[in-house]
Amino acid sequence: MRVRVATTALGITAVLLAVPACSTDTAGTAPSARTGKPADAAQQAAPLTSATLQTRLLDQSDLGSGYLRKQERPTQHDDVTVIGCPALSELGGDAATGGTLTFPHKAKAAFTYGGSSSEVAEELYSDSADKLSDGIGRIFDAMTGCPTYQVVAGGTPIDMASQKLPVHRNLGDEQWSQLLTFSTGGKSTVVKQTAIRDGSLLLIVSGSPALVDRHLDKALAKATTTS
Repeated sequence: MRVRVATTALGITAVLLAVPACSTDTAGTAPSARTGKPADAAQQAAPLTSATLQTRLLDQSDLGSGYLRKQERPTQHDDVTVIGCPALSELGGDAATGGTLTFPHKAKAAFTYGGSSSEVAEELYSDSADKLSDGIGRIFDAMTGCPTYQVVAGGTPIDMASQKLPVHRNLGDEQWSQLLTFSTGGKSTVVKQTAIRDGSLLLIVSGSPALVDRHLDKALAKATTTS
């Protein structure tokens, strides 16, 4: 089954553009995956504005030496075809393409490290706890339910492999995490994506597995600050 979409789940197109296909990274053993803790009425805090979210993103002073912020790329409109993942297809166009991540309040930043191909990106979203939980949960469940599939982006076929990661720490109200391996032209890139929902805030950290593991805790701490 094929689904013609404008962009793929969790912004795969952005990841493909951001992470050089020539780099190969090894996966760390650090946590996370979905905790399964439901979003209840007590967690229905008012959503944060995009301006507030922007102030809660990690910056170079938080990350330490060797990090350079990347210029935000213009929105890409290339068609992307997802092949061989019925779970993503069954979600329908919006959900399968990450449409449920089009929450009203959002902010993002990406950084390179040490002049190498290693990168780390952070996204913050805010909406009701129920909407955040349902949107990100269904997408992660679908993606990790497809161990292998293919994405054709701008005419370039990319073989995909996904692996759900176990929970080792209790961060936020809910967690999801996976490893995505992109293979094209005989080269492979491993990207880790970890999402944490804390009340009405959703944090997604993506990039080289070691960098995601290194900065996840501080990203969550800054994102959930009340000062």
